[in-house]
Amino acid sequence: MYEDKTLVCRNCGKEFVFTAGEQEFYAEKGFENEPKMCKDCRRSKKEAGRQFYTATCAACGKEAKVPFKPHDDRPVYCSECFAKQKEAND
Repeated sequence: MYEDKTLVCRNCGKEFVFTAGEQEFYAEKGFENEPKMCKDCRRSKKEAGRQFYTATCAACGKEAKVPFKPHDDRPVYCSECFAKQKEAND
């Protein structure tokens, strides 16, 4: 039903593929417009408005960047350890 489409990013001008799977997802969610920006530009735009904080991962001790201000009374995990914690709880 859907076929991959090559689109041009309005931000950087690079071509990117709007996959059949992404098109199906958009249709399921009721989105009518195709994406105007590539994934890298969308990610950059999203992160530009966010403030990140540095914390130490409670599980492995590595530095972690998080989008919230850490509190001493709650553990903070790096993305790898967070995924492991989430997987263990599912």
